[in-house]
Amino acid sequence: MLRELLREFNDQVVVVEDSVSPECGITPHLRKHPDKVVHFRDLDGWEAVGNLWATRDRIARRLRTDFRGLKTLLLEAIEEPEPCEVLPDPPFMEVRDRADLLSLPIPKYFHGDGGRYISSGVVFAEWRGVRNASFHRMMVLDEKRAAIRLVPRHLHRMYTEALREGEELRIAVSIGMPLPMLMAGAISVEYGVDEATIASAISRRAFGRPLAMAEVEGLLVPYDSEFVLVGRITEEKVDIEGPFVDITGTVDVKRDQPVVEFCSVYHVRNPIMHVLLPGGGEHYNLMGFPREATMLRAVRDAGVDVLDVRLTEGGCCWLHGVVKIKKRRPDDGVVAGRAALRGHRSMKHVVVVDEDIDIYDDRMVEWAIATRFQADRDLITLRERGSSLDPSADEGAITTKAVLDATVPLGEEERFRRVQ
Repeated sequence: MLRELLREFNDQVVVVEDSVSPECGITPHLRKHPDKVVHFRDLDGWEAVGNLWATRDRIARRLRTDFRGLKTLLLEAIEEPEPCEVLPDPPFMEVRDRADLLSLPIPKYFHGDGGRYISSGVVFAEWRGVRNASFHRMMVLDEKRAAIRLVPRHLHRMYTEALREGEELRIAVSIGMPLPMLMAGAISVEYGVDEATIASAISRRAFGRPLAMAEVEGLLVPYDSEFVLVGRITEEKVDIEGPFVDITGTVDVKRDQPVVEFCSVYHVRNPIMHVLLPGGGEHYNLMGFPREATMLRAVRDAGVDVLDVRLTEGGCCWLHGVVKIKKRRPDDGVVAGRAALRGHRSMKHVVVVDEDIDIYDDRMVEWAIATRFQADRDLITLRERGSSLDPSADEGAITTKAVLDATVPLGEEERFRRVQ
């Protein structure tokens, strides 16, 4: 599957022919070519690709839409998920090995990292009839074990319930999978909604067919996976997960996290490892962009005429957002901002602007704040849980969130109009 993408984006691919070490060797190349697809021919004897989805234009091209249509596509898929197609004999079944994480091309990205990390893997699990798919970083400990970062969301709930019943949660980790599944794996939806059905709806809209899945050791994973690792999240915990450079570009601390023990590794013949540079454009897009759809949905459901939303690059596509509305009521700006924070609970600051502001132009957004915002009148703050990746947050990720209502008061449009 990844070879097909390399051919599709051939005009945007940089090929690294020289042998590259998994010990921080790929990072200089990925940072040197932030908008290019980087194809490593020899990463410790394997092939790898990074920066694959580092630009939204490339994502839109792959999904047969345009820049503006991406959020609509994702929002429709969230609201109308559809079943996947389960197919036999997936290509990743061609090679099965015993678990040996140390032999795989799993890189260490920065010298300050605690070890080699799987950063592009989506974890698939099922518990009591509920399926879940979500991104989780995993730090390699030895041949068979990795420490998995579990935030208190759905996979953590499944794991906790399994332990409570005296079981360990079985999982499969897919690496190198179709774009719809990568996008759906970063979405936060209600417990019980299978993210693979959202990916299937994206696939149907983009390609005219549902997402193909395959069964491996009793679990469903994407049919077109390059690697699949099967194991279980054990009751064992270690206090050495981390440090790790995350989406903010700062070092996330060591944490007490569960251990995954793997038993099997499957892969296609001549596989390509998908490597995801922390804090790079691909990380921004795959982790942050899907949250824009949930923000859009939350603001719309609050009864505000929302035109667009954006997570900004300056805010790491995670902590800062902008909401563009057609203001109809005096409190629409505040209502929209509060709703956006509910739609993406890790966001810390959100600016609400009028329809005349281009939210993809940071200077225009700042201009709206400069000319239409008064802190004693238009600033709303909330003290609650935010992102654990924010180094300025207090213990327990408690933070002060802010809504900046930079919209024009109704009836005073002429006084605030920007001269063209």
